[in-house]
Amino acid sequence: MSTIEEALEEAAAGSATPEFVDAGVRRARAWLSRAVEPGTVDLWRYVEDVGPVDAVRRLRSGTAPAGIRSLAGPRVEQDESLIDLRRAERCGARLVVPEDDEWPALPLHALTVAAVQEPADRKDQTERTQALVPPMALWVRGNVCLDQVIDRSVGVVGSRASTAYGEHVAGELGHQLGERGWTVVSGGAFGIDGAAHRGALAAGAPTVAVLSCGVDRPYPAGNGALFHRIAETGLLVSEWPPGCAPLKHRFLVRNRLIAALTRGTVVVEAAARSGAQATANRAQKLGRPVLVVPGPVTSALSVGCHELLRDEAFGATLVTSAAQVIEAVGSIGSDLADPVARSSSPRDGLSDLAVRVLDACPVRIGVAPERLAAIAGCDVLDVLRVLPALELADLVQWTGTGWRLAPPPTPSGAAS
Repeated sequence: MSTIEEALEEAAAGSATPEFVDAGVRRARAWLSRAVEPGTVDLWRYVEDVGPVDAVRRLRSGTAPAGIRSLAGPRVEQDESLIDLRRAERCGARLVVPEDDEWPALPLHALTVAAVQEPADRKDQTERTQALVPPMALWVRGNVCLDQVIDRSVGVVGSRASTAYGEHVAGELGHQLGERGWTVVSGGAFGIDGAAHRGALAAGAPTVAVLSCGVDRPYPAGNGALFHRIAETGLLVSEWPPGCAPLKHRFLVRNRLIAALTRGTVVVEAAARSGAQATANRAQKLGRPVLVVPGPVTSALSVGCHELLRDEAFGATLVTSAAQVIEAVGSIGSDLADPVARSSSPRDGLSDLAVRVLDACPVRIGVAPERLAAIAGCDVLDVLRVLPALELADLVQWTGTGWRLAPPPTPSGAAS
């Protein structure tokens, strides 16, 4: 199968075997992933209308509408689909298409709903870098199934120029989520992304990095070893074919996938304007929970987090632990976080009268019940009624001449 036209002809033929149909569809979607930049509403609608095989045949033959053909520009004459598929195979990657069983149809359905609601007129549509459009296909590197690994997943995003505080929190979240059977999805960048991935890997859990370049091209290069570890137990995912460069606009387009593939997005650190905020905005538009970790009020890298929390209409939820994250994104009734532990005190449960009598007791010398009644502002009989209970609780003691507060207990092992 040397040319894409031959592959598509076989797939379009009514007598073609299922193997040829599958190969043709995969070849068509591989071509589309390079020919037109992801996030293009009109192309997605065209492919949905005529199918990927016919869409590519018409684009290549010049019979597609001029507006659709213009989306590919000079790329319409190029064909690297077979090269891309072979390059992916060499690096242990594959092309996952909507026709595959492992396609994450359920989480990505939110993108379909959003794309359907886009206006028909191109000038009224959302800018491509912000549009919520389903991917044509996904290049995936790793040995686990895409739909299974993201079934219980959480996006963890934040600043590249992170602080030690932010990296510590992201690492702890990644580790704790991994221990509880949740997959951490992030962008593989320096800072918060990398810390979250490493935390999940330290827990022996799979993690997914959604890239803005080819899955064979580590970016940033300094995270090359991290990407290798991710691919061993988790997945590297991209809409762009192998070899594609991490162009700036592709980071903005990539963010919608992190938001769409996961049950919720956690923002650990974000400056006033950041990609993490962009991901949170997309998650909110898709109806997914947006969870925010607060930071020091003096930190410029937490300004974005605090602005998200201050926006009541946005509906972000403050979280401080993995348990709270899981409670927000997990199953109702089965993923509840434990109540925050609070230190207990012998005073807990005392009545108002008992507290007043206790507060009236001196520390050193014992005083008569009448004196306690005068200080506490109650009757002597009330004092005599509560003193025995306070004594049983080791809160007060009788000195022989009166009542006083009981001394604190001696620590075990202390010299007598």
